[in-house]
Amino acid sequence: MKTYRIHALVCAGTQCLAAGGNGFKDALVEELKQHGLTEEVLIVETGCMGSCQLGPRMVVYPEGIMYTRLSPEDAKEIVEEDFLRGRPVTRLLWKQDEKQFLTLNETPFFAKQTRIVLRNCGFINPEDITECIAQGGYESLARCITEMTPKDVIKIIKDSGLRGRGGAGFPTGLKWELANKQISDIKYIICNADEGDPGAYMNRSVLEGDPHSVLEGMAIAGYAVGAQKGFIYIRAEYPLAIKRLEIAIKQARMSGLLGKGILGTNFSFDVELRMGAGAFVCGEETALINSTEGKRGEPRKKPPYPVESGLFGKPTVINNVETLANVSIIIEKGADFFRQFGTDKSPGTKAFSLVGKVNIAGLIEVPLGTPLRTIVFDIGGGIPEGHTFKAAQTGGPSGGVIPAKHLDIPMDYENLPQLGAIMGSGGLIVMDETSCMVDVAKFFLKFTVDESCGKCVPCREGTRQMLNILEKITSGLGTMEDLDLLEKLGNVIKQTSLCGLGQTAPNPVLSTLRHFRDEYIAHVKDKVCPANVCSMKAKNN
Repeated sequence: MKTYRIHALVCAGTQCLAAGGNGFKDALVEELKQHGLTEEVLIVETGCMGSCQLGPRMVVYPEGIMYTRLSPEDAKEIVEEDFLRGRPVTRLLWKQDEKQFLTLNETPFFAKQTRIVLRNCGFINPEDITECIAQGGYESLARCITEMTPKDVIKIIKDSGLRGRGGAGFPTGLKWELANKQISDIKYIICNADEGDPGAYMNRSVLEGDPHSVLEGMAIAGYAVGAQKGFIYIRAEYPLAIKRLEIAIKQARMSGLLGKGILGTNFSFDVELRMGAGAFVCGEETALINSTEGKRGEPRKKPPYPVESGLFGKPTVINNVETLANVSIIIEKGADFFRQFGTDKSPGTKAFSLVGKVNIAGLIEVPLGTPLRTIVFDIGGGIPEGHTFKAAQTGGPSGGVIPAKHLDIPMDYENLPQLGAIMGSGGLIVMDETSCMVDVAKFFLKFTVDESCGKCVPCREGTRQMLNILEKITSGLGTMEDLDLLEKLGNVIKQTSLCGLGQTAPNPVLSTLRHFRDEYIAHVKDKVCPANVCSMKAKNN
């Protein structure tokens, strides 16, 4: 096996590539050639490393020195100073609060995280299955199909307390057990990779950075419930994730880890991709099934639930990307290992895409139950430009806001609903005092109005009427009666809509009315927008 003196891990996630990462990598390759170092330095293109706002990034091992905000012009200095003379280029190191950090693990952004799902993201080349296998990839699948019964596998997942990370938090082991008990000649596993929340990219980053962990989780799920076929439903606007999944599936088949008779056993399981057109409603499981079957992406009435009658009328387990990426590590290290993180009712970790008015935006993973304050201030570095934290929107357009007075709330499936918010799939948008909460509610509601499939009246007509009222208020024409009507309409839509989209669409309006009612009243009574965002005069003008 060939060894190298230096491993240079260059982030090739979507954000770093969009920031010009390819240009830096190409320049680095050229500099290595010119200095005769191609036999001493190995360039590894990885998935997302996390701190996306500081990209393009590179980590140099064995020391773990991390360079940020790289440009092609930096390649020459890094090669001559670091690779040849052993002197880090200090001007390119991570700087925060007047401090400079040499290695990745020293930075507050990473030191406060617990990376289980993201363990390989930014560390391995996702297009090389041997790097995944070197990190223990597919060992859990091998153990399951050679040493364990399907019921053994289900028991470990149930004991771990793993809950679906797509938003609803349904117990994964229970879902697998229900599917296992179904009598059917054919069963299916579907990976829900239809991530459509504004500002959310957790699932995309996992698929770009560690696609094999998801494939392995799907195969283990297939073994547990008796399925031989899996589909990954992914939106077509994720081209890099699709490319790396296609490579991973091909390599896994060639290695005997997917397909017929996996590892010489009687267990067969294979995976195909299904590309969606980017409809938010197709994140709902029955709409996703319809779309996978080639039909219009509309939800079905439940029951029957997919584990009873799903894809093509057969028992079907649908888990999202992050849920499946947890499976192999639980099999490898056991339920107790997983339960040491998180809370009693919400064990494990959660990946969030931390975006908005925060100093260090990026992809993070923390134990469930971690206070919002820790995420925003310790990991995200606080609010930029001297502004103050006002609220955070969790759960994407279907979620709700958490105001500053609840900054210490534990982020888990039990506490967020008490404030009118939800965990969702992990989108976390931070807002400062320059954000108008009425305008924020209007933005998210407009998104769900546009994305409603129109099948049921409460969602199709009700959310449109709520948006009309919000537009009336933000233009200075609202009345106090409108606020009451907003609440009444929102609650009716939640209770009567057919699927999760309509049942959660009013959340941003209802939660901002609950926590920021004074702003609504200012718009209605004083005809001013306190944040000077809406089309009316600000309070001080």
